[in-house]
Amino acid sequence: MTQVLLSPPLTPAAQAVAVLRRQGYAVLGRADVCAIAGCAPEQLAALDASWDRLPPDAYLKDGGHYRRRRHSCFVVTARRVTQVPHRAHWQPLEYNALHGGMRRWFEPIEPQIVAQAAWAQLLAGFGGVFSALRAQGESPWYVEAHQFRIDTTDGIGRPTPEGAHRDGVDYVAVFLVGRAGIKGGETRVFQADGPRGERFTLTEPWSVLLLDDARVIHESTPIQPLETQGSRDTLVLTWRMDGFMEERV
Repeated sequence: MTQVLLSPPLTPAAQAVAVLRRQGYAVLGRADVCAIAGCAPEQLAALDASWDRLPPDAYLKDGGHYRRRRHSCFVVTARRVTQVPHRAHWQPLEYNALHGGMRRWFEPIEPQIVAQAAWAQLLAGFGGVFSALRAQGESPWYVEAHQFRIDTTDGIGRPTPEGAHRDGVDYVAVFLVGRAGIKGGETRVFQADGPRGERFTLTEPWSVLLLDDARVIHESTPIQPLETQGSRDTLVLTWRMDGFMEERV
């Protein structure tokens, strides 16, 4: 059966800040991601193999085995990217009704990946976009980085098992690293306080969806295999000004 995939509304790199300011989200193709990061496509592609080495997510509360991930945290100030000591990922229940309220310790992103120039260039480049949007100058960003692989081990894989949500941060960047042998995985973005919504499917490796987390809600639909096994790989970066999200005591 032929898949019908809705193409994303692409924004040129030079217009990313203006489009984010106008509607709360923007989608950029790989060439524009490279323009913002100041790196070549082959530098981004050199990161891809690390997704084959992601350990299973042991915290899935729906009993599934379809998600693998790693997680690390960074502080980004201007062009300087500093990795901080490994820490748990935590979200309040108001933002993640399924997995919120618990400290989740994932394996860190591999040192050889963090050491590659393209990694720091991605974080610094998109930090510049969000700083320009917020007009905050040299103030630091607190960035959590999540590598995800969603596969069809269970027959169906859920990129966002918590459903349509916000992340409780200032901005989010969802990079599609790759997808293979699947149908589904449609991206949906909705106004947080209005009726407008848009749906499309990211298919180009290293394209990205940028989100103003206060203004929009997002989700990705489940994936199913086209024939046998399939998978969808993403890199999700979340950006906060006021420090990392901390467990409330």
